[in-house]
Amino acid sequence: MSYRVCASTPISETRPAPPVAGREAHASPPWSGAGHTLISALSAPLGARHPVSYQRSFVAGYQPNASSLLPATLATQLYEMGRSKDQQPAGTYARKVLEQLLIDLSWYSSRLEGNRKSLLDTRALFEKGRSESDDRDATMLLNHKDAIEFMVDAVPTEGITVPVARNLQSLLMRDLLPDPADLGAIRQKIVNIQDTVYVPSQVPSLLEETLHDIVDKARLIRNPVEAAFFLWVNLAYLQPFVDGNKRTSRLAANMPLMLANCSPLSFLDVGQSDYALAMLGVYERLDVTLAAELFDWTYRRSIAKYQAVVEAMGGPDPLRVRYREPLGEAIRQIVFVGASFAQAVEGAGVAQADAAAFRAMLNTELEHLEAYNCARYRLPISKTQEWIDLGRPH
Repeated sequence: MSYRVCASTPISETRPAPPVAGREAHASPPWSGAGHTLISALSAPLGARHPVSYQRSFVAGYQPNASSLLPATLATQLYEMGRSKDQQPAGTYARKVLEQLLIDLSWYSSRLEGNRKSLLDTRALFEKGRSESDDRDATMLLNHKDAIEFMVDAVPTEGITVPVARNLQSLLMRDLLPDPADLGAIRQKIVNIQDTVYVPSQVPSLLEETLHDIVDKARLIRNPVEAAFFLWVNLAYLQPFVDGNKRTSRLAANMPLMLANCSPLSFLDVGQSDYALAMLGVYERLDVTLAAELFDWTYRRSIAKYQAVVEAMGGPDPLRVRYREPLGEAIRQIVFVGASFAQAVEGAGVAQADAAAFRAMLNTELEHLEAYNCARYRLPISKTQEWIDLGRPH
């Protein structure tokens, strides 16, 4: 099966789009000629566009490492640009930039859902944590934060699985759905998507079976950038959940990147109208031209940003590198188990010559440990907050 992508003009060498009436002012991808043609077709009145239903052949016809939704040369180029050059455990890159990633991906993803909070509001909200006064926008942002922390913790050990994807949706939509039974559940209800003639499948057994097919194929794709694009496009197209499908697809796209220690994908600077056009191309025409160009454009921005964040950190502290695991275990013993500072240090097995420096490092980490950055130590958010509320006993 073939997939429509921009073949005649390289995605990275395309020309700027002309202004389109009714679209918000923001930076846009430089759409190709094929992209402009598709935009024109998708801009026709709804009544002039032919209604279409979900086509399972979009997934069934895709053969991992033989088929490609992205141009193969582009996927390779982006992988070479975005991958960590060091041999490190899965998830290391994401953990390095976690604090920035939490802000970026939460805010840009929520903005695509119409969230009205500013970037400054988001930072303040994450520092404050949840409260009874949280409105829907605050809840959406905090849910993103929780889901990202879960993903960073779970994916390196669990891998790309259906339960992880379903848990992402449940965390993203917590307290936002009328029926809590819909959290993480395969959709049993009819959904309609605004401003499109696309009608998703309404058969729960098909939704569940196809979700497994998508995840199974994503696991087999060797290039993590192609796997990220495959997950992003297919989860949004399938609409397996009653709500939160696009949010889930954006976070899930990071799973293969995380496993391969590639730069995360935060959808930096993507506008609502551009994102909608990319999705419409897939929904109504099974044409990934706009989605591929948007992905290319925003992932390059993510790569540049997170590489700068890593470079700003400077070289790793040799002591921290040597005692990374003992430090993490000491923190877990204090926060989760309730061990004293002295007990945690003794259990860390630190060389006598390094003991004083290790104690200072441990003390600093405990002072800066918050519910919004505890995932790097595999600590539950609730348990960390409980420890903080008790006055950080150690």
